[in-house]
Amino acid sequence: MTVLAINDITVRFGGRTLLDGASLQLDPGHKIGLVGRNGVGKSTLFRVLTNQLQPDGGEVRLAARARMAYLAQEAPSGEGSLLDTVLEADTERAALLAELEGGAEPLREAEIHERLRAIGADAAPSRAATVLAGLGFDAAAQARPVGEYSGGWRMRVSLARALFLEPDLLLLDEPTNHLDLEATVWLEGWLKRFSGAAIIISHDRDLLDRCVDGIAHLDAAKITTYPGGYSEFIRIRTERRAQQLAANAKVLAERKHMQAFVDRFRAKASKARQAQSRLKALERLPPVEAVMEERSVHFSFPEPAEVAPPILTMREASVGYDGRTILRGLDLRLDSEDRIALLGANGNGKSTLAKLIAGRMTAQSGEVRRTPRLKVGFFAQHQAEELDLDGTALTHMQQAMPKATETQCRAQLARFGLDEDRATTPVRDCSGGEKARLLLALCTRDAPQLLILDEPTNHLDMDARESLIRALANYGGAVLLITHDPRLVELAADQLWLVGDGTVRPYDGDMDDYRAYLLDRARPVAKDSAPAGKRDDRRERAANRAALAPLRERVREIEARIEKLKLEDGLIERKLADPEFYTKRKPADITWANTRRAAIAHQIGVLEEEWLSLSEQLEAA
Repeated sequence: MTVLAINDITVRFGGRTLLDGASLQLDPGHKIGLVGRNGVGKSTLFRVLTNQLQPDGGEVRLAARARMAYLAQEAPSGEGSLLDTVLEADTERAALLAELEGGAEPLREAEIHERLRAIGADAAPSRAATVLAGLGFDAAAQARPVGEYSGGWRMRVSLARALFLEPDLLLLDEPTNHLDLEATVWLEGWLKRFSGAAIIISHDRDLLDRCVDGIAHLDAAKITTYPGGYSEFIRIRTERRAQQLAANAKVLAERKHMQAFVDRFRAKASKARQAQSRLKALERLPPVEAVMEERSVHFSFPEPAEVAPPILTMREASVGYDGRTILRGLDLRLDSEDRIALLGANGNGKSTLAKLIAGRMTAQSGEVRRTPRLKVGFFAQHQAEELDLDGTALTHMQQAMPKATETQCRAQLARFGLDEDRATTPVRDCSGGEKARLLLALCTRDAPQLLILDEPTNHLDMDARESLIRALANYGGAVLLITHDPRLVELAADQLWLVGDGTVRPYDGDMDDYRAYLLDRARPVAKDSAPAGKRDDRRERAANRAALAPLRERVREIEARIEKLKLEDGLIERKLADPEFYTKRKPADITWANTRRAAIAHQIGVLEEEWLSLSEQLEAA
């Protein structure tokens, strides 16, 4: 049985052919991730599946009696409560209840009650409340009118409506865009338990590795399917590309060899027959297939000037709005090499802390000190709404850098993949990802020593996210991250701060520990309901985590130190590779450079040995 069959569909939109004879089949319970470059037609395919757009050719068939739900991109509004708004998504239940209230005939009333029992109508409020709670709405929030919430929170309600229906086929288009890390972890768990089929468009690599069992790649107007998650898709595709390159090289070599024989002996009567035979064999050789190399995006941050450490300290600081304190008792320190990610649910004060650190808010009490000449680059996704829609990336950069030449402005934009054409495209015609790149270019134009990134990946595709991770690894300043992307946290941060209960404290553990903490916290267990043995087990695990915390901290310190040494080694290596270094420097400088490289190699070797030993201890524990 097939839940969904897409057979040879063709879709033309805006003068472009987005789908050309594309096909896909989806079986019950099968979950696939739909991936492809921005603009290739992923959302357009969803519009076809939901009958918002008719294909120019082919057909789409949904199994008989199969229910489909999708994440609507329009945020719900109105005076109804969040809970009622979610319950209204089940139109059959709502219609049956309305018919009962209208006074149905006895026979019809019995049929209605039977149907309500069949669809689990009595349990619907409880299911709706559970979904809303998982997405960050407590009982009090669920009773408030949906119209009181901002667009991002109302999009969570839209997601709750789709999940509540538990359909046979679920379509999700960027479901994590408006979620914090806590809600993203909950959604991952929900999708793993979901028994229906699903197609998920997402740039969240972790979500596509954890929650799908297949990838559908939309490229060149066709759909190609791959088994496994996103990482497996990348591996298979890379291997296929390498095989195609090798096959092309073999065909080209054989073609060259045959052509050389023909050119050499075509005029000789004694070899004419062999030459003709080779010509025919040459014609039979398979054509060389073009290997389409997708254009990659490269990010790079300007190198900041050194400043005296620490770059920022807080002592018993508190911060808030309109006389109301959000965070208190802040005793924090930031150094130039720190890479810190803030954990905690939306509304706990992560953005408030970021603004305090950036100097955009002042402390209500306590002390906040910044090192002299500290420059802070602040990225916040809402800043995209403040861009001049009639302006271009270039005009924005020229306004931000009034003393810079046009060439310098273009060079700063090019650091984030905004080439000559994109630099002069009106902002209103730019994609969300291009606007995000412009904001990154603007906030780093002064080569800041501290970079604060508040949800930087919301509109970046997979390649751009990987480019951001690489750029952060090479960045010479401190980084403060607020993100719902676990992969970005794992690869770009070496410290975690937990924002909650009105304060900020270091979190000893990694992202797997934090996921486990969130899932454990989400389980509603009565205070004394757990058997004594289980309570003892939890205490023992907590004690083990506390005992392992110093080991984890030392591992992170070693990793940061190795990264710093490798960066220094790379800088020295580039100097030694420059011929001018030998003409402009004294022999003693050259000797020192070689000696320093040897010392760095020795230090890295010692640190790696210690890292291996500690890692083995952690793994054994």
